[in-house]
Amino acid sequence: MSASAVTPAPVQLVVGEEELLVERAVRSALAAAREVDPQADLTRVKVTDLTPPELAELVSPSLFAEGRVIALEGAQDAGKEIADAVLAYAKSPADGVTLVVVHTGGGRSKVAKELPTALRKAGAEVVECPKITKAADREAFVRNEIRSAGGKADPEAVGALIEAVGSDLRELAAAASQLVADTGGKIDAEAVHRYHRGRAEVTGFAVAEKAVMGDRAGALEALRWAIHLGVPHVLVADALADAVRTIARVSAVGRGDPFKLAGELGMPPWKVKKAQGQARGWDGDGLAAAMSVVADLNAEVKGVAADSGYALERAVLKIVAAHGRR
Repeated sequence: MSASAVTPAPVQLVVGEEELLVERAVRSALAAAREVDPQADLTRVKVTDLTPPELAELVSPSLFAEGRVIALEGAQDAGKEIADAVLAYAKSPADGVTLVVVHTGGGRSKVAKELPTALRKAGAEVVECPKITKAADREAFVRNEIRSAGGKADPEAVGALIEAVGSDLRELAAAASQLVADTGGKIDAEAVHRYHRGRAEVTGFAVAEKAVMGDRAGALEALRWAIHLGVPHVLVADALADAVRTIARVSAVGRGDPFKLAGELGMPPWKVKKAQGQARGWDGDGLAAAMSVVADLNAEVKGVAADSGYALERAVLKIVAAHGRR
């Protein structure tokens, strides 16, 4: 343990529906655990897949005192038994284990709806991840992303970036990071327009779009340009994961009016419509294979793979191959 390491809160409640912010909260919990124990690992499990004995096993202290982060996803769907087990554990957590309860804030049952309040009372650390729907909040998000990346942008530039990219937070975050790197940190509207005229074809999302459409040559060319221009490997991996997961989610609900499905899926209508078009080239087996690829890639670009650029290229080829399984 480093001298400056602070033991993370043993029970954390991540509540809200903004997927990017939720994922960042889980990653932040893992990063905090690794400050204490660099070998700490992350286990994700849906609450509906757990029984109380299985939960007890997951959160039992390791014989070798290894740090662990357990992310319980979909807690808004919890039944009474598992909700009671989570709450009981929260009142007496184990050392060396960080339990992250991910909850949308709603719930189908009374006990699921009341779980966040009960966890707060039990002392859980709370991270709020509300859906960003207001224009002012989206602008604040972009400003913060640019500031966090070490840059500055005037209001006109922030508006231009949102107009060029859209409302999806992952795409806005990736674009903000790339703009800071591309401009040296000082961003105005002209820089945004210049960037999107000349570099849009080499963003991580362009790589992902070509890969999920089965365009092998196009995806590899876009990937090589992205790597050459310094697009962070983790952003390309995130874009690939987002594209595959979006297609899987849209495919699962079937065809329908994008505007009606948008609310159900928590996505903007344009993104649903785009995914519906992309989904025509996929079947269940191919999507399952692609989901496995992006799950592995997430770890590989964060240090597991010796060469993350090679890991990205291999993942792109596997996704294209999965698209062809028909």
